Amino acid sequence: MILVRIGIFTASLVVLTSARADENPPTESLEVTIDASRQERADKPGRAASKVDRRDLDERLPRSAPDALRYEPGVFVQQTAHGQGSAFIRGRTGQQTIMLFDGIRMNTSLYRQGPNQYFFTLDARTIHHIDVMRGGGSTRYGSDAIGGVLDARPIEPHVNLNAAGLVVRPRASTRFATADTDFSHRFQVDAQVWKKLRVLGGFGRRVAGQLESGGPVRSPLTGAIPLVPVFDKDGRTQLGTGFQEATGDVRVVFDLPGGRRLVGATYLYRQYDSPRTDQCPPPFAPITDCLKYDEQFRSLAYVALEGPFGTAMPWGRIALSYQRQHERRTFDRPGSFTKNIGRDAVNTLGVTANFRGQDRRIRDGFQVRIEGGADAYLDLVTSAAWTSFTDVDATVALSRGQYIDGSRYGQGGIFAESEAILGDRFIVRLGGRVAFAAVKAAADPVSGTKPVSEFWPIAVGHIGAEMRLAKPLSMLASLDRSYRAPNLDDLTSRQQAGPGFQFENPNLEPEKALTVESGLRFTNALFTAEAWGYYATMDQAIMRSLRTVNDCPDETPQCRSSWSRYQLINALGASDIFGFELSAKARLPLGFDARFAVSYAYGDSPNPQARPADPNLPYIERVPISRIPPLNGSVEGRWAHPLGIYVGAGFRWATLQDRLAPTDLTDSRIPQGGTPGFIVVDLRAGYRIQRALAVNIALENVSDTAYRYHGSGINGPGRGLIFNIEAGL
Repeated sequence: MILVRIGIFTASLVVLTSARADENPPTESLEVTIDASRQERADKPGRAASKVDRRDLDERLPRSAPDALRYEPGVFVQQTAHGQGSAFIRGRTGQQTIMLFDGIRMNTSLYRQGPNQYFFTLDARTIHHIDVMRGGGSTRYGSDAIGGVLDARPIEPHVNLNAAGLVVRPRASTRFATADTDFSHRFQVDAQVWKKLRVLGGFGRRVAGQLESGGPVRSPLTGAIPLVPVFDKDGRTQLGTGFQEATGDVRVVFDLPGGRRLVGATYLYRQYDSPRTDQCPPPFAPITDCLKYDEQFRSLAYVALEGPFGTAMPWGRIALSYQRQHERRTFDRPGSFTKNIGRDAVNTLGVTANFRGQDRRIRDGFQVRIEGGADAYLDLVTSAAWTSFTDVDATVALSRGQYIDGSRYGQGGIFAESEAILGDRFIVRLGGRVAFAAVKAAADPVSGTKPVSEFWPIAVGHIGAEMRLAKPLSMLASLDRSYRAPNLDDLTSRQQAGPGFQFENPNLEPEKALTVESGLRFTNALFTAEAWGYYATMDQAIMRSLRTVNDCPDETPQCRSSWSRYQLINALGASDIFGFELSAKARLPLGFDARFAVSYAYGDSPNPQARPADPNLPYIERVPISRIPPLNGSVEGRWAHPLGIYVGAGFRWATLQDRLAPTDLTDSRIPQGGTPGFIVVDLRAGYRIQRALAVNIALENVSDTAYRYHGSGINGPGRGLIFNIEAGL
């Protein structure tokens, strides 16, 4: 049987009597989850992909949605601060990876260069699984999908097929972690009003204290302790950590005739008092100085119609969405009696449509399927900044905020993909997208800000092939062209970045990437293994270039006082990344299973600095790409008993990363000479009594290793215990 999923509308019924259906016998009452087979999800069979499922989330006990990705091949998670996290996929992150929630775009035009915090704003307790696709994905997902795709899928309300009336199932959970005294709760109600109408709603609260590490991570060259983070007197507790959050969600599902359903949902995330660790305090500043995110809010509401749309379209989905991302931050400098305060928000209106056509048999041994869709998003930005002088109780409004108030950014496109099955050994896949991006931002003469008005038409596509070499073994290859249009952060922002102060460049052009990948996939009932190699080259890559104090724009005192200053530019020449990924999963006898992953990426780019006028000064034509992860990997093992008991362990490691970009050399988050390698072991155990009770325990960092992921502003947790208990009906 050929290794491809033939697309017709399906509904998978999963008996929810335990974390895995084969570990406990079903109860008399049949309760199921209806999971419509949504074909816009990221785990396309012809691409390098993986999935973090609900069992992984329950047993790994991650502190956040990004933290849940640490064991996935090709993924490396950086943390600028305790309340932030950003996934690197094949050496790229932030603006160059796209994040989705239930198929709806999270990326906005305010996403900044390098790591950002926004995937952290997903409550991991509301996620059913996370699809990870590695490599270019702009054909289906549009701008930003250069390094990969993260698509978080929410938990769904249950269906009780034996109940004709109201069924209400409450559930509560409590979690505590010793390393940061993280204490969180969630209360959830899963109600079936009748078989056609189901509601799932919940709210949560979390308070995390300062994070205790295994100690300082030292420079591999000098043994010196980096300037970030700053430690308390015990040499383990990291200042500039700790935060609070509140979450809420409501999901309503109404079944319609013909196998369709209408979904309405709202998801709210509220984070308070979250310091940015590398700026709390900044390097060489008084210990009382601190940049803090007073408010980091995200609100998402959408309605979606999904299901079959006639015999010619066995599956389709149309969604209308509204998203608001809001942040308020304060840079408090008590010694100067000054507070720099900023408030930014982006309201995003979105519409997406996806469809899958009926499989068409052209002749014996030749079958074709066509998929396609369209999407459009509009960002409306508000931004303001002011300075408060605490000694005289006076406040002065600045002429502009971090962005230009009233800016607008639109993007969208139309795509089509096809899959042809040739005989019993070959599959050919190809697709294309016609897209656009448009930006409008006014001038601000007081601060010397120039107006921006641009429109970029873009066309991209991909082609791939799969050949079955033997019954369990396939060889795959693909060629992908993806893109990222400059956003409002690139074109208009002035902000404190990790390496220093960054200011705008209104003359940027889109980045375009070409990715070639090939892989081998072995799959049978008990064992799955994949090996992938790839090469990705990018034209006009947007990079940071060093500037002097004299280049600082008007009305930016923080630029002149910063350690370093940068402006974004389009690189003159190609930026290249190549690497490989190995992964395997095995289901072993007697209740054992195991998995492992190894990843490596190597990248370089044209030097963003102009060649010096003096020919005697040293100059390097090509330099490493900033914050490329080192060789890294993981191993997980687990044993489970049919009575609901499990024990397991996770093993994470990374080697030294000493290939540093010019901006890395001035980044206080990176020790002199690079980030040392590490080995970290976590132990896990738990017990589940069907849905009535679940207890999960993890002993993290058993050896109390001092470590950090390359480019992070905080060190990883020291030895500590994480305890989670859930109870419900």
